[in-house]
Amino acid sequence: MTDPRSSAVSAARRRTAVDALRRGAVPETGLDLLATGLDRFESALDAELDAVASGASVFKAVRGEYGSGKTFFTRWLGERAKQRGFAVAEIQISETETPLHRLETVYRRLTERLTTASFPPSALRPVVDAWFYALEEDALADGASEDELAGAVEKLLTARLAEVSRHAPSFATALRGYRAALARGDEATASAVLAWLGGQPHVAAAARRSAGVRGDLDHFGALGFLQGLLTVLRDSGHRGLFLVLDEVETLQRVRSDARDKALNALRQLIDEVHSGRFPGLYLIITGTPAFYDGQQGAQRLAPLAQRLATDFTTDPRFDNPRAVQLRLPGFTQDSLVSLGITIRDLYAAGASAPDRVRALADDAYVADLAGAVGGALGGKVGVAPRVYLKKLVGDVLDRIDQFDDFDPRQHYRLTVSSGELTEVERNLAAAVSADEIDLDIS
Repeated sequence: MTDPRSSAVSAARRRTAVDALRRGAVPETGLDLLATGLDRFESALDAELDAVASGASVFKAVRGEYGSGKTFFTRWLGERAKQRGFAVAEIQISETETPLHRLETVYRRLTERLTTASFPPSALRPVVDAWFYALEEDALADGASEDELAGAVEKLLTARLAEVSRHAPSFATALRGYRAALARGDEATASAVLAWLGGQPHVAAAARRSAGVRGDLDHFGALGFLQGLLTVLRDSGHRGLFLVLDEVETLQRVRSDARDKALNALRQLIDEVHSGRFPGLYLIITGTPAFYDGQQGAQRLAPLAQRLATDFTTDPRFDNPRAVQLRLPGFTQDSLVSLGITIRDLYAAGASAPDRVRALADDAYVADLAGAVGGALGGKVGVAPRVYLKKLVGDVLDRIDQFDDFDPRQHYRLTVSSGELTEVERNLAAAVSADEIDLDIS
């Protein structure tokens, strides 16, 4: 049976999703078209998003093995947040690029990756410009004349950022410097000051002096700047910020001193969220079970382990989606086949030969291919989705659509080469093959 979502979707959204799958990547948008098995989370998570939109703050931790769909899940939830008017940012935690124990770097990546429904990354400048526009509109609505407008905007800026300025006065100072540079037509200085506001290091000293700020943002100042950014987002018409810290399990592989600092930084972030310091923030982290349960991860810092503690001893059917930690059980053979059928229908809805696509890549063939890819990866179905969907779209569906005489059961032999696998996938596949696996699924 054809999924009704497939025929209702726009050609652009369908193409974006299919193109990403063809590359073996998780689509940036259109995740609702591909979501299977996430309906049990929707009610609780939507309620949390609505609470954050009303001024609350939420911290959530997602756990799942490799291939369980953690990135897919957070992007799916991020899309729901964006539909509610949130700004969204996704950050990959990395020892070299974005170490969690340096929150100034995390903040910088946040501003670089900031996106809204109207603007791609980085949306920092459009957000700031919209904020100043909103201040001007509010000042005019309060009766300010054109001659009084600059002074009225300054009063509103001071009032709106009063709480932020208690912790990070340079945030408001930089905004004033940015506006002043724009007013005198100095675009170079305005851009440099905005870069400094976004946490960028090595901003020209002249620009910093012009704005009245000093040095670079540090670890402690980053929390104040995050607070300021949330204020600017809210006042410029956004309901909140949905922030993802992805792959926190990488903390297990860093030096012990850096790991301890990172774990404590995460504990500090959680406490600040729960204290109410960041109204409008939905903070979500992702990691493997080994991170949450292992002695080289969260269990290394008892206060952090306590804050993340969640009971997973019951049947997964009864997992509480309101709990601080969510468990993604990963794919089974049945759910992988179901996802493949969804993708097949989505593809066929935009294909030049939709009937042939559905006939030659029927449900039985989709199931056979899923089984073959799982077998090529050592029988670990949970690791198969990325490779499976890449093969389904790029090797099978594209060929059916383009070649009238192509029949996948006659003309296609699944080949999974070492070079197209990630390190984890390669390690699992090595159990059954050193370099290349040929499976006949005709």
